[in-house]
Amino acid sequence: MKLSVIMTTYNSPEWLEKVLWGYSVQTHNDFELVIGDDGSTEETREVIDRIREETGMTIKHVWQEDKGFRKCRILNKSIVEVESEYVVFTDGDCIPRKDFLEVHAKEAEPGRYLSGGYHKLPMSTSQTITRDDIVSGRCFDLNWLKENGLKSSYKNSKLTATPLKAKIFNTLTPTACNFKGSNGSAWLEDILAVNGFDERMPWGGLDREFGVRLINSGIKPKHVRYNAIVIHLDHKRGYKDPELVAANKALRVGSEKEKTKVTPCGIKQLEASE
Repeated sequence: MKLSVIMTTYNSPEWLEKVLWGYSVQTHNDFELVIGDDGSTEETREVIDRIREETGMTIKHVWQEDKGFRKCRILNKSIVEVESEYVVFTDGDCIPRKDFLEVHAKEAEPGRYLSGGYHKLPMSTSQTITRDDIVSGRCFDLNWLKENGLKSSYKNSKLTATPLKAKIFNTLTPTACNFKGSNGSAWLEDILAVNGFDERMPWGGLDREFGVRLINSGIKPKHVRYNAIVIHLDHKRGYKDPELVAANKALRVGSEKEKTKVTPCGIKQLEASE
């Protein structure tokens, strides 16, 4: 099954390059990458062009002018560009394990969306990871990560779960199966049916609200927390604003209460304005 992988980025070329090396060694190699760029400078374009040439991967660069945090708009613009029936969403700071896309492809079911997670790394570890660490897969080895700054935690079980344990953990986990923009996937027809992402929402819960509308449309969530693995490179969040997060939550709660299926501020409105 061909996949379209949408990842967003903004002026983080070093992190983006590390992520792209992770996709260069995927066991499932029938995919295209669509990079939704929320206004980065030319340095990001140069990294994308170089990695495309060095790896031969199909990479589309969808760019928009920097007018502040407009992730939902660049996501919707990226969705319009996909050329497959199934879409995996992630971020430009999440390095995928080599079987990441294989898991999403195998676990995909009609009438479902998949919800994964990420394993957050400290800044020192994020900076230490090299291309060779990614291509060899050693940056997913728990012992290597601990030797390079990762602290012990029960959350580390994500990195060591066998396929059988992952299946059990995915079934038993008490964590809500909300849609995760850093590690989630859905059928394109379902994404279009809810009109994509709500462009009224800045940072804070925009992916979760999208998932609410999928559920309201009859799409059931399914966990892949313990088998679709990405490691999250550390970074500052200067765009984080408590007031905007609260406004987003209010919108999401409204979608839940009103059983909203289609956002009035999504892909169709984007296309009409272009």
